[in-house]
Amino acid sequence: MDALRLKKPDFLQFLGGVSIFWEKTRFLATPKIAKIKQRPTRKAIIVSDSTVEQILKLASQRASAAEVYYLSSQDTPIEFENNRLKSLQTKALQGVALRLIYNGKIGFASSTDLTRIDDLVDAAIQTAEIGDPAEFELASDFHLKGPETTYTPPTTQELVENGKNLIEQVHAYNPDIMVDVGFHVRSGRVKIATTQDVYAERSSQIVSGTIAGNLVQGEDFMQAYSYDVARDRAIDTDSILQSLLEKYRLAEHSATIASGSYPVLFTPRAAASTLGGLFDTILSGQAVVQKASPLADKIGETLFDERFTFFEDPTLGPSACPFDDEGTPTTRKILIDKGTVTGFYWDRRWAARGGVKSTGNGFRGGLSRPGPDLTNFCIAPGNTPIQDLIASMDEGLIVEQVLGAGQSNQLAGEFSVNLDLGYKVEKGKIVGRVKNTMVAGSIFEAFKNLVDLSSECEWVGGAAYLPSMLFQQLGVASRQ
Repeated sequence: MDALRLKKPDFLQFLGGVSIFWEKTRFLATPKIAKIKQRPTRKAIIVSDSTVEQILKLASQRASAAEVYYLSSQDTPIEFENNRLKSLQTKALQGVALRLIYNGKIGFASSTDLTRIDDLVDAAIQTAEIGDPAEFELASDFHLKGPETTYTPPTTQELVENGKNLIEQVHAYNPDIMVDVGFHVRSGRVKIATTQDVYAERSSQIVSGTIAGNLVQGEDFMQAYSYDVARDRAIDTDSILQSLLEKYRLAEHSATIASGSYPVLFTPRAAASTLGGLFDTILSGQAVVQKASPLADKIGETLFDERFTFFEDPTLGPSACPFDDEGTPTTRKILIDKGTVTGFYWDRRWAARGGVKSTGNGFRGGLSRPGPDLTNFCIAPGNTPIQDLIASMDEGLIVEQVLGAGQSNQLAGEFSVNLDLGYKVEKGKIVGRVKNTMVAGSIFEAFKNLVDLSSECEWVGGAAYLPSMLFQQLGVASRQ
């Protein structure tokens, strides 16, 4: 993954607040520091096209084919912890990854020292001598330079003031809530070139904001969060504030639910955390080749409710990108169409092993080797407003937040998650917050017993676009 994309579906983690993955790096909260740390800014130097071409030329003199991947990114986080400004720090990353084919084998090396390109080529050649056979060809015949952003993000001081204002407004609702606020201003650039006539470049500027509240009342602890991710636009701080306060309002009363089978509604954020990763895994071409996906031989079979359509659209959302990290153009693709399995997503390596073509889904974690991943995943909306879905429940559960990834068996499509925040519904109305509750099931059974999908969708973390989902029967275990 690079500086232009946000990881899904596990882009959330719980640590007083919610952090969003960036280059597979979690910006975690640390113990409270009273003094603000303002560290010197390291700005990434934009490497010229001639540098990329020089590396490619050196590699081509020794290898039969080569690919140069350049990444630069800069992240400025502003973090408040427990009502106080904790730290300001700008982080920068710059480097190059070189992949080549030498004597029929794959070699790979990466470096953040761009002054020693001879050593980079040497290292890649050395790894090729003991590398895997080259089962695939590098990308060819593609040229694209994406547009430069014209958006000017807010200044650090403006975000600091926004953070203070958000804390004040939460305290106006309840002064006992300990508030964490985090903003990230991130810019990134990717360049990729191959000896097969590929040169592509893309850049982006992303602003994200998270607000989390922690409320302790006796032995009761409640954590709620809300966030927004925006590309080339301002984040909606009022919306994330109101979302957080609404969660606390709905949780003002407690409720209990007996263990059993109930209708369960997943909000988009809970669905992304719980269900998104399951589909991400079983629809991967790598899982298909390794015979680990239960869908491997199910192309053309209808396994889910006909209202369920799962697709990727790389033109949408903050994670949008016109080409992957191998220089392959990305395309919109439907993987499950009206309940019927229609395809999988592939990078170049696993596509070659599967006897198919890459779908433009080869992405990297920083300067690592590429592997199959989705730009974003989307689920088509239904026809029922969310409030009508809730009103249709005689007795059931709303899953708002889950704790981590739970005990999910991704390759089997099974999930089991503990609720971090959930509500009980009685006779179509939310009556209070439930605690010490777990929800379990199988995506195959769940989507065969789908009540409906909401007509409203929302972006989750910038990498998933989902409706709310109401299932007729899921297993609920409650410890009173």
